[in-house]
Amino acid sequence: MTIKTSLFAALPEARRISSFLERDWGDAGVVISLDERPDGLWSVDAYFEAGDPDPIAAQVRDRLGTDAFGAPLTVEVLPETDWIAAGLEALKPVAAGRFLVHGSHDRHRLPAGRMAIEIDAGQAFGTGHHGTTAGCLCVLDQLLKRRRYVNPLDLGSGSGVLAIALAKVLRTPVLAADIDPIAVKVAIDNAALNHVGHLVRAVRANGLAHPSIHDHAPFDLVVANILAEPLMRLAPAVARVLAPGGDLVLSGLLRQQRERVVAAYGAQRIYLRQARLFENWAVLHLRRPPSGDRLRRAPTV
Repeated sequence: MTIKTSLFAALPEARRISSFLERDWGDAGVVISLDERPDGLWSVDAYFEAGDPDPIAAQVRDRLGTDAFGAPLTVEVLPETDWIAAGLEALKPVAAGRFLVHGSHDRHRLPAGRMAIEIDAGQAFGTGHHGTTAGCLCVLDQLLKRRRYVNPLDLGSGSGVLAIALAKVLRTPVLAADIDPIAVKVAIDNAALNHVGHLVRAVRANGLAHPSIHDHAPFDLVVANILAEPLMRLAPAVARVLAPGGDLVLSGLLRQQRERVVAAYGAQRIYLRQARLFENWAVLHLRRPPSGDRLRRAPTV
């Protein structure tokens, strides 16, 4: 259980009490906070994981001794809370184009008319709540209305949400790659949960260095939701696996970083078609010309 001890004192004394508690228990995983109260005093709170509050209170009084300046000590046993369940409950479904990304807690209360993707918050990035993930889904939704891809790659797949979205719409195999082995396992599990486990293959790869990527190239669609610096560094490798006429969707970059990313891919003869902003994150749609001729660059936002 969690036991909270609180001492109330004027700021100078409260700071001194806090420093003593930090010295004695800071390395033991005890969380200590200092907060102002409405009555002008300051509260020094310490949170202990223990089974009995009485020994904790005695230890605090013994350690502080006269340094507590007579500050009153209160002890409270906090109710047990399933913080994981509480956190999941706070994550509402996210609509992005035709897609609706939701957690398992919303599985039985979904609105009709959307393509549902179930992703719980966990150890891999991508629940739809971040602007880059939702933005990629919106851009993919647009592209999927105009073109049927047959060989897509999700680079830096995280939870697998983008690969799952592609597999659900295209009903074709999708290759997903991530450098993190935990993310690879999460993507595999999420694909199975969303009934596309037979279509999504997830591999651990450092960038594009994996035999499966080499063997399946060229790809007519590559989506990469990572960060600006890795995106720029990977531009030559992406160019080698993107088919002529292939589409490229990039995110994980801030608005002010987009010009550098666009320039890095322009140097590889992959040119911007559209740039959209989602919560100050940029999502770029680029294309490699089918004939090697330069495409006219679309206006930026």
